[in-house]
Amino acid sequence: MGSLPKARVTAARPFQHSGVDYAGPFKILPIVGRGQRTFKAYVVLFVCLSTRAIHLELVNDYTSGAFLAALKRFSARRGLPLILYSDNGTNFKGAEHELVRAFRALSRDSNLLAHLASDGLT
Repeated sequence: MGSLPKARVTAARPFQHSGVDYAGPFKILPIVGRGQRTFKAYVVLFVCLSTRAIHLELVNDYTSGAFLAALKRFSARRGLPLILYSDNGTNFKGAEHELVRAFRALSRDSNLLAHLASDGLT
């Protein structure tokens, strides 16, 4: 039997090392009103690699923007993951490009860098 990855056996806070994937689509029927039509929804599944706990987020579509919104809600609730594993889905790749672009834009902001340095963050 092979050895487990380091993220699975080292002590860490929950969801510090996480995996993410989509489930669905699921057809949702709104409860309110007559003549409502069903719509597709997806579940973003975040899995803690050390405790195997799960966190579910509901999204309306399979886009990078929807995934980034789910990641923002997940991070607000569980804290930012140190490592996030995913497959090479187009929505995950698009989200990665958006996050890298935002990080580069923020790292060029001298006011932000001065504020972080004054707080002792580098």
